[in-house]
Amino acid sequence: MTVTRRPPRAAGPYVPRLPGRRCSGVALDLGSARTRAWIAGRGIVLDVPTVTFPGSGAMHPIQRGTIVDTPGTARMLDRLLGNRLPRFGRPLVVITAPVLDGLAFRTAARTAAEVLRPRAVLTVPGARAVALAAGADDTRPLLVVDIGAHLTEAVLLVGGAVTDARRTALGTGDLADGTPPGHVTDAVVDMVTAMLRQDRTARTRAALRRGVLLSGGGALRPDITHALPDRLGCPVRPVPSPHTAAVRGAACLIASAQRHPSIDDAV
Repeated sequence: MTVTRRPPRAAGPYVPRLPGRRCSGVALDLGSARTRAWIAGRGIVLDVPTVTFPGSGAMHPIQRGTIVDTPGTARMLDRLLGNRLPRFGRPLVVITAPVLDGLAFRTAARTAAEVLRPRAVLTVPGARAVALAAGADDTRPLLVVDIGAHLTEAVLLVGGAVTDARRTALGTGDLADGTPPGHVTDAVVDMVTAMLRQDRTARTRAALRRGVLLSGGGALRPDITHALPDRLGCPVRPVPSPHTAAVRGAACLIASAQRHPSIDDAV
């Protein structure tokens, strides 16, 4: 099992100006197993397998948090959303992205989303989107653990910004292939333990005292959620509808854009 770490970075807000008082919008959560989409005024309109169809076989353009086929992802988005968007008008598109290796993902996702003829394409770290969906207080350190189908991330947020993150290429989709649920739990504990050992500011410990925010499909599995509090020694709180939390958090940014002339801190 490989666990990678993102070093802390200072993250100042990026505030793009969006013309017009109101804007239509599309929120996207492009997972390796499921693609979810939210459209302004309609809510969640898609929760479908992430597959594209070159020739006769279904292919997976996104694998373990990496877009491996950008043109295929664009074709998938066109097939799924091309007929759901107005012919005239250019939507604001907000896409959730993994925290680690996010630059390559964001670049590919923005390129693929051009098929939707967007006014602008913004990305938001998946952990921050989850926190937004949960309505979490971002004035104190917050630890978000997102257990997806093929990728698990543990992310420390301070003031809404990412200060530390770990990931492992393991998720609930691997359980169908015989991986014991305990391996996923072990991976989460290993990541959080590493964060504690290397954090010289005590912010990770403060976040643990507050309790871990759990999202993704793993938050729906009792064999994982029942084990984590004892293993981590802290409360673990699954967010409501944890499998759609990321796309709903991205939708919160679109709602903000409809109330204000700019979006705050899209990275």
